[in-house]
Amino acid sequence: MADSDLEIFLIATPGLEHPLRDEAAACGFAGAQVMAGGVSVRGGWPEVWRANLQLRGPNKVLVRLGSFPAVHLAQLDKRARKFPWANVLRPDVPVRVEATCRKSRIYHAGAARQRIETAIAEELGAPISPEADLRVLLRVEKDLCTLSVDSSGEPLHKRGHKAAIAKAPMRETMAAMFLRECGFSGQEPVLDPMCGSGTFAIEAAEIAGGLLPGRSRSFAFEKLASFDADAWNAMRTPVPLQDPSLQFSGSDRNAGAVQAATENAQRAGVAALTRFRQRAISDIKPDGDQPGLVIVNPPYGARIGDEKRLRSLYGSLGKVLTNRFSGWRVGIVTSSASLARATRLPLLPPGPVVDHGGTKVRLYRTEPLP
Repeated sequence: MADSDLEIFLIATPGLEHPLRDEAAACGFAGAQVMAGGVSVRGGWPEVWRANLQLRGPNKVLVRLGSFPAVHLAQLDKRARKFPWANVLRPDVPVRVEATCRKSRIYHAGAARQRIETAIAEELGAPISPEADLRVLLRVEKDLCTLSVDSSGEPLHKRGHKAAIAKAPMRETMAAMFLRECGFSGQEPVLDPMCGSGTFAIEAAEIAGGLLPGRSRSFAFEKLASFDADAWNAMRTPVPLQDPSLQFSGSDRNAGAVQAATENAQRAGVAALTRFRQRAISDIKPDGDQPGLVIVNPPYGARIGDEKRLRSLYGSLGKVLTNRFSGWRVGIVTSSASLARATRLPLLPPGPVVDHGGTKVRLYRTEPLP
């Protein structure tokens, strides 16, 4: 394991691997490629910190520490004891170990986990605790043992400045990748006419304002032996909010959702760029002359409401957008192709299936409306 050439694995929401790869490449991460479960990039520890700080799409950032073959537990125990734990872990920081086994002669994940725990405790002296914030991961697949560390800690959709959430919330990581899939780069207004807790509008405002997604929170890598506090503090120097003179707005019939979105925008530092109002779908209209993006995560029956009743809602949305939003592009996230078609909008072929909290959804997009 060379500290300057680590394999850094970005865990993606299933179905959003390709926009995450595009984001990592656009942010200058080396060797970005899609793999099962996410995106692999390469770099040293500063790139690990930067991935957590700057990337909007990953759910977690894992660091591959190394791998070795083992066909039985005694061999795993011997090799785990020789592993250079002190290069990564600190003896004063508690560690939690998790293990999985697939298609291997070592098939008992609990026994494999115990061998790693014992090696860390006896060779390094670090305490083992099932409640520890710092996670070491062992994957045994086809007799190859791969060790990783979770550098993120709390999932990365927890940006650190969102207290209020609405029903069926859209995670920030998903919202950012759907915005990217819609071609949003921060240069146009965005409207979410069913805004809930405001995630789409707030993410869009942060992108346009040049704010880093990890600016308000701490990370597990701060407890690793490789951590350099001075270099990290220099990397996360606060960036002043850029004013793109655009409006990122949301509306909702529910007064509580509007209040929650407004409070979330204030905590995120984008109150000056956002506006949330209580209004029905029939009352929405563009705020200015510049066309932009309407993006919406309407109810789709799987959780809230029922599909038959929702057809008229989707139909009303499509009618208003067709009549009032000429030149605007539309993105609709829904689990139902028939509901998407109920808008009667000129939809492009749908995006890949995405796992939204156990519900399979897709992004339906349009070109600029005539």
